[in-house]
Amino acid sequence: MLERVFQLKKHKTDVRTEVVAGVTTFLAMAYILAVNPGILGTVMDANGVFVATAVASAIATFIMGFVANYPIALSAGLGLNAYFAYTVCLGELGGEPNAFKIALTAVLVEGVIFLLMSLFKFREKIVNGIPTNLKLGITCGIGLFVAFIGLVNAGVVVKSDATTVALGDLSDAGVALAILGFVLIAALSHYQVKGAVLIGILVTWVLGMLAQAIGWYRGPSVLPDFSGGLKLDAVANTAFKFDFKWVGEHFIQFIAIVLSFLYVDLFDTIGTVVGVADKAGLLDKDGNLPRVGKVFMSDAIGTTLGACLGTSTVTSFVESSAGVAAGGRTGLSAVVTGLLFLAALALSPVFLAIPSFATAPALIYVGMLMLSSAKKISFEGDVADTVGAYMAILMMPLCYSIATGIMFAILAWVILKVCERKASEVSPIMWGVFVLFCLRIVTLITNFQ
Repeated sequence: MLERVFQLKKHKTDVRTEVVAGVTTFLAMAYILAVNPGILGTVMDANGVFVATAVASAIATFIMGFVANYPIALSAGLGLNAYFAYTVCLGELGGEPNAFKIALTAVLVEGVIFLLMSLFKFREKIVNGIPTNLKLGITCGIGLFVAFIGLVNAGVVVKSDATTVALGDLSDAGVALAILGFVLIAALSHYQVKGAVLIGILVTWVLGMLAQAIGWYRGPSVLPDFSGGLKLDAVANTAFKFDFKWVGEHFIQFIAIVLSFLYVDLFDTIGTVVGVADKAGLLDKDGNLPRVGKVFMSDAIGTTLGACLGTSTVTSFVESSAGVAAGGRTGLSAVVTGLLFLAALALSPVFLAIPSFATAPALIYVGMLMLSSAKKISFEGDVADTVGAYMAILMMPLCYSIATGIMFAILAWVILKVCERKASEVSPIMWGVFVLFCLRIVTLITNFQ
């Protein structure tokens, strides 16, 4: 049955490999179950957000696995949840008593719009319309971005007033263990050990427990704590909490909020899907992604369902690349990840105890693998292709945004095509995206002033 549903032989994989990949992806992104309630909990019930996040992530990832048959997992997007809580609820709607209801309404509308865009294949046309060189640049940019996230989460890279960023404290247990974990994954991969990334995460976690026991590690406990119990009924405090009355009275302001959600989610998802698919070898000979419409439909349904349950925008997770690095090639690995999201409802203390320094080595290693796509980038010939790919690689990690990297890549590509007198090579869909990004630039300038 599994062979018929997921076509394992066609994708040169097996059940064991897909299961390991699914577990690896989950461990790499399990932090969202702690981070999302922490962020959204500033404006709504944190326990309800936890349940909503786990359930919405599981269902959206199931759809991705069974319908699209891709090893991509989904959950509440980082950045989008911060925008939800701090910019919208505490900022723009700071005076509203139930600001989170308005924000959830905006996420619901965003999800419905994405459903319509998926039905009319708008997002699909954008993905397949992006030139191959830019897609490869996006893959590399995401690789550096993922690695940077891992380095920051582990404390290997820290903020610096003098130099913006700097090397962290190498005597710190989390920093030392993260570096050791990365070396372990690299060594295991060299010897072609199955599940090298997953083993690296688990071994680093166990070493963290030992470091805590001897007093070297003094951060938050890395041991599971079951004393708090489970509060699954808390989702009643967040589910279907919409405020359409406010929308009717403040329609223009509401549209502005929706458009901001739309922009970031649209291009974050496009970048993630292209990057993960390229690394998994799922793009066809023309650089297009088969069944990409089903990928976006999964994303849209996840966002809509998440809003109904009570969480911010659900989107494809770049940490899925960790599962791909572990050998994941089909939707079976996504289904395994979805099952673990459901299991987290009962075993949340176990999953939430995995420290960031244990998952960081996986992200750093995966970043290296994704950066290898640079070998396929053509840095000679068309300057638009070269600069477009370069801007994606440069801007994603430095601006800490996949969407921003894509914006600069496409703006540079179109402008240089015009300068080369090759405007005829710019497809209508790329002109449309160019106009969208120009409008985005205008809104960013307006916000800065």
